[in-house]
Amino acid sequence: MTDGDDEGLTYAGTGVDIEASEDATAALLEAFGSDLTTEYAGLLDIGDRYLALATDGVGTKLLVAEAMDDFSTIGIDCIAMNANDLVAAGVEPVAFVDYLAIDEPDDRLTNEIGQGLAVGLEQADLTLLGGETAVMPEVINGFDLAGTCAGLAAKDEVLEGESQVGDALVGVASNGIHSNGLTLAREAVTRNHEYTDTFPLDPEVTIGEELLRPTRIYTELLESMREYDVHAAAHVTGGGWTNLSRMGERRYVIDDPLPTQPIFEFVQEEGEVSDEEMHRTFNMGTGFVLALPEADAESLAGETDGRVIGHVEGGDAVEIRGLPLS
Repeated sequence: MTDGDDEGLTYAGTGVDIEASEDATAALLEAFGSDLTTEYAGLLDIGDRYLALATDGVGTKLLVAEAMDDFSTIGIDCIAMNANDLVAAGVEPVAFVDYLAIDEPDDRLTNEIGQGLAVGLEQADLTLLGGETAVMPEVINGFDLAGTCAGLAAKDEVLEGESQVGDALVGVASNGIHSNGLTLAREAVTRNHEYTDTFPLDPEVTIGEELLRPTRIYTELLESMREYDVHAAAHVTGGGWTNLSRMGERRYVIDDPLPTQPIFEFVQEEGEVSDEEMHRTFNMGTGFVLALPEADAESLAGETDGRVIGHVEGGDAVEIRGLPLS
């Protein structure tokens, strides 16, 4: 890894300022004056259960799909980014609707997107209830894909959402870059390469194919999360490892992280990105983190194919691989 320099890329420098985005989101929520949301989903009390909703899109990963002329996996990403947010709240995803905005009708594009959605629905055990395709040539240049996922949970199944001092942290692996930080990743890898070039760290795939590797879906964690009384969970998405702060104002010390996949090393080297910026932007090999009592952590890790990666202390910080992240 590298400390970076004045020429190194940053997420904000490529056009995505996480702090500004969070401020804008906070301003939007303030207009509603509502506190009926968790960090990952909105909850509606429907008696003995909560109805939960999450909405998200695929982001600029769509531009990689467009450059590669391959739209067959981005539907999986759309499902994953929504379903995983519900899982982080302790909610079982049950239904999904999609929204596709395009500048002109394209049968092949929509068919391939549908193929990916079908795979994602099967992986997440979701039912597609409907969707919308909007042709808007004066608004959209290309296309955009987003969706909304609905879930149900008994009131005692929804996570408290607050880690406790002394909790252990169990990390569950990602399968690559997922669907976040692609604005920075694209800028980095296209400095000296084309998407169709062979990925130097894995000659079996191209750079574009590696970037398009679909986001892992974590719905299989729910049963174990409930069995072991998980206090809080974090889906490691936009903002990278700073997402752990969404589990409560604590100090999260990651002293034995899961290994990173080669794509992160490649992005960092090509973009001369600092260690801190990499961890503030990408999942760096871990897509999901669970906070629970230390006594149960090894058992949960064994059931989820994860491992204990750290612990929770008093304070307000995230520290990983010796790097303090603000």
